[in-house]
Amino acid sequence: MQVPTPAAAMAIHDSLEEEVLIALVRAAWLAAERSNAVTAAAGLSPSQYNVLRILRAAGQGGQGGLSCTEIGTRMVTRDSDLTRLMSGLERAGLVTRGTDSDDRRRSTNRITAAGKALLRRLDGDVAEAAKQTLGHLGRTRLTALRDLLVAFAPPQPSDLT
Repeated sequence: MQVPTPAAAMAIHDSLEEEVLIALVRAAWLAAERSNAVTAAAGLSPSQYNVLRILRAAGQGGQGGLSCTEIGTRMVTRDSDLTRLMSGLERAGLVTRGTDSDDRRRSTNRITAAGKALLRRLDGDVAEAAKQTLGHLGRTRLTALRDLLVAFAPPQPSDLT
């Protein structure tokens, strides 16, 4: 018995764009499932994990702290209450929040040593989850898929600052 695609199961046959959109949403859900399980086992939501990785990269790039606005523009998915999310990470000792010395109106967020240590512990498991989820596609197909997805959702200037 052949299993229908999700679009076919919904009797969508006349819109290639809609079929692709449905396949994309399902693929995103499946792709995130394993890595989300890894981060959940460490007590982090996908958004919290995303914030920690953003802050780690900012620190490695010499930027130091980032405002919530700067973090929000770099998020993989948008969180409606980034301030609440940051408060939880601060309570857990994974980030610190302070005031920018050059602009007292601007608050900055930095990853702590504990936050970096947690990410180091998760890095291998998250990479392994990605390999388990997508490795069967092979390097050539993965490269083509990445290029198609970047063409579909190109980085915005705010993503790069």
